[in-house]
Amino acid sequence: MSESTYLQLRSLVTAGGELQLSLRQAKLPEPAADEVVIRVFASPINPSDLGLLLGPADLSTARAGGTAENPTYTATIPSQAMKAMAPRVDQSMPVGNEGAGIVIKAGADAQKLLGRTVAVLGGGMYAQYRVIKAAACLPLPEGTTPAEGASCFINPLTALSMVETMRRENHTALVHTAAASNLGQMLNKICLKDGVALVNIVRSAEQAETLRKDGAKYICDSTSPKFMDELTDAIAETGATLAFDAVGGGKLANQILICMEAAINRKQTTYNRYGSPVHKQVYTYGVLDNRPLEIDRSNVGMAWGVGGWLLTYFLEKIGPQATQKLRERIAAELKTTFASHYTAEISLVEALQPEVIAAYNRRATGEKYLINPNKGLQ
Repeated sequence: MSESTYLQLRSLVTAGGELQLSLRQAKLPEPAADEVVIRVFASPINPSDLGLLLGPADLSTARAGGTAENPTYTATIPSQAMKAMAPRVDQSMPVGNEGAGIVIKAGADAQKLLGRTVAVLGGGMYAQYRVIKAAACLPLPEGTTPAEGASCFINPLTALSMVETMRRENHTALVHTAAASNLGQMLNKICLKDGVALVNIVRSAEQAETLRKDGAKYICDSTSPKFMDELTDAIAETGATLAFDAVGGGKLANQILICMEAAINRKQTTYNRYGSPVHKQVYTYGVLDNRPLEIDRSNVGMAWGVGGWLLTYFLEKIGPQATQKLRERIAAELKTTFASHYTAEISLVEALQPEVIAAYNRRATGEKYLINPNKGLQ
């Protein structure tokens, strides 16, 4: 590989129903006047990245290939999933939504960024270098490492936007599932700092303890035999009528609605055959559970809603000025409220090893992997 080329991770879905991951050499262009060249040292693997990286492939069919220095990874995509893949068939796509690195080249109008450590939400970040508009870069505070700034967009912006959604939709408290995740821990810190009541739903005693150490007050373990009673009590005390669900499948969203309705009805003095008139809303934003979402309407009344929620759409809705305020808060609290912790730092080559893919694709709460495209090459 010459100085004018670099490696990037690519994901391809073939017309024959196959997922192909590989490392490709790309030409490194000179930056335009308003562009910079970033040497990428840190890019997290988020659930949204896995959607593009692995798609709906059946990983039990995976096959490793290539060489030790240039591996490939192939898996079969079930035929019923190929219709949804039609827009990306036979297109080799770069992966990695966000990341951070050091600006090594800058165009004439972007010289102030030369040598700075910056974070970017620009796609194609699982690559040794990234050429991007200077306006897309978030200069990190002095002394911040790329690893510390790698996750300063998706999870922090998502957590802040959940609270902003609550305010804009006239709710006063929140429920959050998979609450011990990296994002969940950030949301807990935001709510503690902003005085917002938050009900955290976790899946184990260990996860509950993680949040408890961070000061969380309301924690409900979905594996507890008293889960529904405990969740109803927490919702009754906080008045939460809005939930963000990272699970996305199964019965959990329905259980939250049932508990919200039960909590509200504790305060009702008259019977209403249509249930409480107070609107209850659950937004699903993740797919930790691939099963269909189950809703039993019998105990939730008539004033409720379940829908999808996506950070990109929300930021478009609130506009650039409001988004910039959220970004400024992230930069100011990068090492406190929005600090991220990683299970492991892996190279591009390691990111294509079957056992490593199996590990980061578990999407286990509290586990987060960081790709350093220049690992071993500094």
